[in-house]
Amino acid sequence: MPTRRELVSWEDVDRLIQYLLPQFEGEFDAMVMITRGGIIPGGLLSEAMNITHILTAAVDFPAEIERERTGLFVWPRFIQFPEDNLIRGRRCLVVDDVWGSGRTITAVKNRISAAGGFTSSCVMHFNPYRSLFGAQRPDYYAAVTDAHIVYPWEIDRGVDRILQG
Repeated sequence: MPTRRELVSWEDVDRLIQYLLPQFEGEFDAMVMITRGGIIPGGLLSEAMNITHILTAAVDFPAEIERERTGLFVWPRFIQFPEDNLIRGRRCLVVDDVWGSGRTITAVKNRISAAGGFTSSCVMHFNPYRSLFGAQRPDYYAAVTDAHIVYPWEIDRGVDRILQG
């Protein structure tokens, strides 16, 4: 069954951010943006929420060939991650663009928790139909979808070329 694709405009992104902002409970000491998808929404949210302690996490899961052998439940490889002393004892907002399977954001949240940080997760789009974590969901999300979302920063830079093919 083909995956439905949805193109999101900059105006849509602005509406999603505006929908997220009143949801947050209390203040956050830090933000951990997951590369690459969380960089732009995280930047917009950090500016609006005046969060100045900004960190990034980059996570990789095995290539397709490795997944065929081991399945989706494999250990992530952290390419980049904040040192424990930067997140220990801090209330961290973990930001990504979309929760599809949930593997990446869950791996980041677990590693922050293991380092002594306190996490809340935030995405613009939540896809409960692809999630591998049952009833678990992001703490904050702006929209529920069953589509493959294409964000405006992806247009004319690779992903939309696939859509044209």
